[in-house]
Amino acid sequence: MTVKRHLRTLAIAAAVTTAFAAIGANVHAAAAKASAKPSVVIVHGAFADGSDWAKVIPLLQAKGVKVTAVQNPLTSLADDVAAAKRAIETQPGKVVLVGHSWGGTVITEAGQHDKVGSLVYVAAFAPEAGKSTAETGEGYPAAPGSKRFVADKEGFLSLPEAAMREDFAQDVPAAQAAVMTATQGPIQAKAFSDKVTNAAWSGKPSWFIVSARDRMIDPGLQRAMAKKIGAKVTELPASHVPQQSRPADVAKVILDAVAATGAN
Repeated sequence: MTVKRHLRTLAIAAAVTTAFAAIGANVHAAAAKASAKPSVVIVHGAFADGSDWAKVIPLLQAKGVKVTAVQNPLTSLADDVAAAKRAIETQPGKVVLVGHSWGGTVITEAGQHDKVGSLVYVAAFAPEAGKSTAETGEGYPAAPGSKRFVADKEGFLSLPEAAMREDFAQDVPAAQAAVMTATQGPIQAKAFSDKVTNAAWSGKPSWFIVSARDRMIDPGLQRAMAKKIGAKVTELPASHVPQQSRPADVAKVILDAVAATGAN
């Protein structure tokens, strides 16, 4: 009886060990699958900060996507690119790099990073190599909001609340526009003259959200840039901040990019 009990105990122990090994393998496989999904790094634009994406981020996280919102210094293209690259470096695998407005110029340069698998432009600039943000807009009407910048003595530009409400975010509640005014990041005016040295969109797949009611970047310019870079285009009847007024639509485009990038 003692021998039989001993053998039975050994058999049970072996079965338990096998079961735990299987559980461990499944957990490891699930973790590997999760880490294989691209992360999203978001680069905000001028007159904003990372909180500008507070409505979109939870929608991405709900789908199991790791999200990092960069806080740009907005002091120069080089400084903002460096901030974006630091965020990219911390990601576990491939990255979908998202840029809004001025952030489009930043991701055009920073997107050369090896971890970046694709780019998403949201009502953004997409300069060619050798051109600046300012040069990219040449030949198109000056957007109404661009005439309302206020400069401080050090050359940083900001938007007064009326301009934020009427030109930057005219399709969000006034109270929300007031918060956006308070949290905006002023941008050094000289940054708009900084030239892109490499255009990541020339070698990586891109998505582009055109804001048809944009009063900060001419919608015609947005359409032309989207066509030039060969992006998959979604046009929304939105202001300059569709991430604020139509977050679900913006999240869908980003998730499409995540799915496509993960399949590569």
